[in-house]
Amino acid sequence: MIGVGLMSGTSADSVDAACVRITGAPPQLEWKLLSFVTVPMDQNLREQIFAAFRPESGTVDRLCQLNFSLGEVFAQAALEAIRAAGLTPEQTDFIGSHGQTVWHIPPGTGETASTLQLGNPSVIAQRTGVTVVSDFRSRDMAAGGQGAPLVPFVDQLLLSHPQKSRAVQNIGGIGNVTWLPAGGAGCFGFDTGPGNMLLDRAAEVLTGGKLRCDLDGKLALAGQLRQELVEKWLAEEPYFTQKPPKSTGRELFGVQRCKVYLEELAGASPADALATLTAFTARSTAKAYRDFLPQLPDEILLCGGGARNPALVSMLQRELPRCRVGFTEDAGLPGDAKEAVAFAVLGYETMNRRPGNLPAATGASGPAVLGSVTYGNC
Repeated sequence: MIGVGLMSGTSADSVDAACVRITGAPPQLEWKLLSFVTVPMDQNLREQIFAAFRPESGTVDRLCQLNFSLGEVFAQAALEAIRAAGLTPEQTDFIGSHGQTVWHIPPGTGETASTLQLGNPSVIAQRTGVTVVSDFRSRDMAAGGQGAPLVPFVDQLLLSHPQKSRAVQNIGGIGNVTWLPAGGAGCFGFDTGPGNMLLDRAAEVLTGGKLRCDLDGKLALAGQLRQELVEKWLAEEPYFTQKPPKSTGRELFGVQRCKVYLEELAGASPADALATLTAFTARSTAKAYRDFLPQLPDEILLCGGGARNPALVSMLQRELPRCRVGFTEDAGLPGDAKEAVAFAVLGYETMNRRPGNLPAATGASGPAVLGSVTYGNC
């Protein structure tokens, strides 16, 4: 099959779209990346998304409109990827759309476990004519799982090594790790905690909106970190001692938490504040490895936007000096495209009526066929 995977992360700055040719069945899945495009999110739409992230402003009428507006954006991204591959929609078998997460309540919080991703699949199917697989997280949550992370299922298929143990670390808005023992058996994964989310928000606040992120980690590299605050934040946050399976998101490490941390950093220069928050992200990741992985991996493969932050990468290497820190490109999978490729693979599994979750990663009661299918043109 030829499928398009769509992904928009917690930064909500763009939609990634990967067109992939997939054959076979697990564990002998074969794939080829035909094209990858990144479509920037319109600033007005991005502001609407961030308004939806805030309970006090995410009103039902806004959510209703945003759901359809995002469907239009996702449809255009899929069409761009299809064109970039030299194909037509008629030659495309399906689109796997993760959607834009606006709220996620994992099990064990005392509230009803639930999740909400926007990006109406009917709009995508109508604009492209292609069958759409969407709403991947809900079925896993209905089976008692966290609904995330879902990508470890794909990491196991595409990135396992016969002799080396690996940790595949995605650093998007939230960080998540997939543990891949040598040979791949016994794989599991979980959200490690903050990724770029605190760093991006802090850069925006500290520069008065001039920056959306600490580009190339320049501010953090120029600053002096406040060691005592890093240790305090690690000790105070219960998520870091919670055992996997576990997942988190903007609800815990979003705007409100960043405001608290910046208040504690009052008087620090922007460079020192970013150095401290970057060290906090690196150390929370390393702590998750030491506390919850069976052993430290032979190598760590990074992907996501944080993999392009030299300050964060170097701090993580210092925290885990015995591990070789590299990138998923080293294993043949472009890091920028990885999440979109994953949802093409998950869509492929759904189209073949096969389970696409990894209960060891999500805590679900068992394997489940993920997502809902919205058919394209007959």
